[in-house]
Amino acid sequence: MNTSLLKTASKHGKAIGLFSATALGIGGMMGAGLFSLLGTASIHAGTHIPLAFLIGAIAASFSVYSYAKLGATFPSSGGAATFTVMSYGPGVISGGLNIFQYIAYLIAAALYAAGFAEYTNTLLGGNLSPNEVKLVSAGIVIVCAGINILGTNFVGRAETLAIGFVTIALLLYSAEGIHVANLSTFKMSGGTINGIAIATGILYINFQGFGVVTNSSNAMQKPQKELPLAMFSALILVTIAYVLVSCATVLLISPEEMLRFNGHVLADAAQIVAGRTGFIVIGASALLACAAALNATIFAASNIAADMVSSRSVSETLSKTVLKNQLRALTVSALIVVVLVLLFPLDVVGQMASLAFLLVYAAITFGHLKIIKKTGAKQWPLWAAIVINLYLFTTLFISVIESAPASAIALVCALVGSFVLETFSRKYFR
Repeated sequence: MNTSLLKTASKHGKAIGLFSATALGIGGMMGAGLFSLLGTASIHAGTHIPLAFLIGAIAASFSVYSYAKLGATFPSSGGAATFTVMSYGPGVISGGLNIFQYIAYLIAAALYAAGFAEYTNTLLGGNLSPNEVKLVSAGIVIVCAGINILGTNFVGRAETLAIGFVTIALLLYSAEGIHVANLSTFKMSGGTINGIAIATGILYINFQGFGVVTNSSNAMQKPQKELPLAMFSALILVTIAYVLVSCATVLLISPEEMLRFNGHVLADAAQIVAGRTGFIVIGASALLACAAALNATIFAASNIAADMVSSRSVSETLSKTVLKNQLRALTVSALIVVVLVLLFPLDVVGQMASLAFLLVYAAITFGHLKIIKKTGAKQWPLWAAIVINLYLFTTLFISVIESAPASAIALVCALVGSFVLETFSRKYFR
């Protein structure tokens, strides 16, 4: 998730144009989850992973429509944290939703940290022990938290360059992978309707970053026109890249091999395309993508925390303790992410992240219905977003209950706990 443009515009008061906003959206969606979750998705979708990506993009498009309308109507740096207050008013509902949304970003950050550690281990020949892999995950979280404290423009520019390198590497991999694949021996396998739906839910985290564009709406000269165009342009371009990458991958290696290479599928597929060089380039791309996404996600979580304080969408107690200032919020955020990466494996935290954002998008879009006259949105895309997000959430949640019940319980506790914490603190510590 690339926030460098947003940081620069906020600091210097410069307007963000259509091209910059589109680049922001591409940087927000491109990368980390793609490198980490293909193996997990292949368990359910088999060789139909490109279809799962395409369905995920269609599902995301309705949420993009909702966010674009909200962002154009309520331009702010708070993005979705502002939308909840506008829709539900300041109180327990908006406060609880924003706390859960904050947790969702931290779960996504844990996914990126775990993905970074997995590819680090892969590039080192798989010689790290499970505990050492966990330590690498925790270490990169601490490093990125430190980078956010520095907040330098150099870091923002480096992040932009990293995403550019990743995008070029993935497109080259796709083109060469499809070219060298033996189409005569390829056979479709796996992928029931329910399995593809589960895979779509797992891969949905790859579209999560579109929301970062709404955080730039107050820096746009014409947000009503530029914001929707930027968000949909970014979604279309990223979807094309995802479909190409996944097509190349399923043509090169079987679902069984994807499962065996789970967590580092693309690096092993790239080795088939370009030998050791391909392996190293894609592995390095994965490290850059995961680190950039982790850095920006922690930044976004801190922004949400700051917006919750300024808009009073959480209780005064939370504002004066956990979210007292940016340093405090950043420290708490990093500690929670470290705990998540130490407790949950890569595939589990990936599914938790997708589940959390499916629920967040459904809730924010439902709130949008309450203020639809202000935004001028049409009802049917909003209802489509709600129904699709809840369907994918339910399908994936049932699968997670069967395969990893502890993570399902943890997610429910996070959701319920967000509202309990907000209710309790508002009632007893105002």
